[in-house]
Amino acid sequence: MTTSPFTTDASARLPGTDIWFALPPGFTPLPMRELLASGGASATPDPGDIIPSLLAAVGDPAEQQRLVTVLAPVRRMFHSLAETGVIHCSLGLHTDDEGDGGLLPSLFTLAWRKMPWAPRSIMAARVAVSVENAVHMETLEVPCGPASLVEAIVDAPPTPGLEQQLLQISAYVPYPDGERLAILTLATPAVERADHYRALLREIACLVSFDNPLSPESDEE
Repeated sequence: MTTSPFTTDASARLPGTDIWFALPPGFTPLPMRELLASGGASATPDPGDIIPSLLAAVGDPAEQQRLVTVLAPVRRMFHSLAETGVIHCSLGLHTDDEGDGGLLPSLFTLAWRKMPWAPRSIMAARVAVSVENAVHMETLEVPCGPASLVEAIVDAPPTPGLEQQLLQISAYVPYPDGERLAILTLATPAVERADHYRALLREIACLVSFDNPLSPESDEE
């Protein structure tokens, strides 16, 4: 788990907030609410507006081109999120320390799902066993309660010249009322780095809270 301080987003202090979480370094929030609001109800949000700034940060032209290529499936995934209950989305870019040193892209999402009432541990288990194409499954006991983690290989949106599969790892964390489920998902074309992304999502799930962890005075936790 990173020891770096976490910057508090303004949304963490909005009235009615019922879930808090933190992301390690390497993730850039995508402004879903603003993108949806600016385009109207029928518009499809597009994360492309932040890509120029990411390319400028990379600097090297060859690495910039590679980044544009590897982000293609991630951008297409973003287009399918607007109607799936997703309330937060972040783009992850991390260095491939075990490979060629390039950037590995990922997409983190947080979504809510309404569920029939059930004890929280049973809800988490039921959702886990219902996932199709699961290649790994485990139960979790995170600070905010019981949860489950499921890893699956899914077909990526068609992108010529790129891998047609994505690694999708989801943590299912039931809300205390037993009627809602928080779904934290990491998706990436870096299927061969499953162990690292699985550990990363476990870390994120451990930072989920259904009670406000922020002090009124602090801007960093």
